[in-house]
Amino acid sequence: MMYFEKGGAGLELGSSDLKEGLFTALEKLGKRHKVLAIPPDYTRLPSRAGELTELCWNYYGEALTDVLPALGTHSPMTAPQIEHMFGAMPSSLIREHDWRNDVVTLGTVPAEFVKEVSEGAVDFPWPAQVNKLLRDGGFDLILSIGQVVPHEVVGMANYNKNIFVGTGGSEGINKSHFIGAAYGMERMMGHADTPVRRVFNYASDNFANHLPIVYVQTVVGLDKTDGKVKTRGLFIGDDFEVFDKAARLALEVNFEMLDRPLKKVVVYLDPTEFKSTWLGNKSIYRTRMAIDDEGELIVLAPALKEFGEDKEIDRLIRKYGYFGTPFTLKACDENEELRQNLGAAAHLIHGSTEGRFSVTYCPGKKEGNLSREEIESVGFKWADYDEVVGSYNPDELKDGFNILPDGEEIFYISNPALGLWAYRERFKY
Repeated sequence: MMYFEKGGAGLELGSSDLKEGLFTALEKLGKRHKVLAIPPDYTRLPSRAGELTELCWNYYGEALTDVLPALGTHSPMTAPQIEHMFGAMPSSLIREHDWRNDVVTLGTVPAEFVKEVSEGAVDFPWPAQVNKLLRDGGFDLILSIGQVVPHEVVGMANYNKNIFVGTGGSEGINKSHFIGAAYGMERMMGHADTPVRRVFNYASDNFANHLPIVYVQTVVGLDKTDGKVKTRGLFIGDDFEVFDKAARLALEVNFEMLDRPLKKVVVYLDPTEFKSTWLGNKSIYRTRMAIDDEGELIVLAPALKEFGEDKEIDRLIRKYGYFGTPFTLKACDENEELRQNLGAAAHLIHGSTEGRFSVTYCPGKKEGNLSREEIESVGFKWADYDEVVGSYNPDELKDGFNILPDGEEIFYISNPALGLWAYRERFKY
């Protein structure tokens, strides 16, 4: 059921619009006595989910007893991040998700179903895991809050991904990532109906329909006319319709179809959001269908200090590197530690260009940042941040095509998390 919907590629929703829409939906739900909010973490800051979570606290007061950021495998939020994202909402409401220890399994999607929807790419069963707070917390309302945007693992982010991955367990996260990697992320990105989404939907319909989940979904995109991030839609409901409508708008807002492939792309990673290649490789995922064969991707990463936000995943990335699908699948066959961390294996596949174009990471010189030796050891090229910024200064570039003083043409992206770019002939409809 839809409780509120407002959206359009030409709309701009301000804070008052978000408050009005959210409160309208919450009033339709009636009085609630114990509420859990599940927003994304700080890596999804532009989603407006932090503001919406604070508004939920404004509306429910003491009835909002717990806020569980959907960390997935990400690092826990710091106190400054919590304050910045959630405003005046008390930090004492925050609960930290432990994806290895704090989960329960609601049910298991049969291997036969997984094999069918993945067209034979994998044939293992998939456990629908969630943080035990959802099952055992005694809530009469669970608000899953987040942004629908193109995504490399599931096609379009959010909806029940926020539940089964954001609050999920190691086996469920690892296997869901591997399903998408084995099937092929270029076949899924920008699509709402994908094998991974069908697995999640099966779990929602069969194992989680007793949970009182209502989805609060935003659509947010970059306005190329003024370079500002703007909220284009707010959709609130409790079934697939809320996701479907948001995904349709996100495809309009966040997807840029190009008439020719790109020879050189420069991506900037905001230091407040991107500190790892686990997140920073969105620069690769979201542009891979746009970059020409033998093209070049330059990633300006001033705060890049690690590969994986999880210590074990970081270790595996350092050990195996981003060397393509055949290499990674062979490594899985030969190494139990990688088979037990299929999410890491999937990420290694996602982060490789399969040799089709080059990736040059430019970490800043801040103490603790990744070194040249570390960058090159995992299969990327390295370049000096200051030298590269001398040629490609983010303060002087606009999103999209830029012709530089020396006549060179580049394509600039100020935040890869907000979009998906593809050359028309390479996009899989």
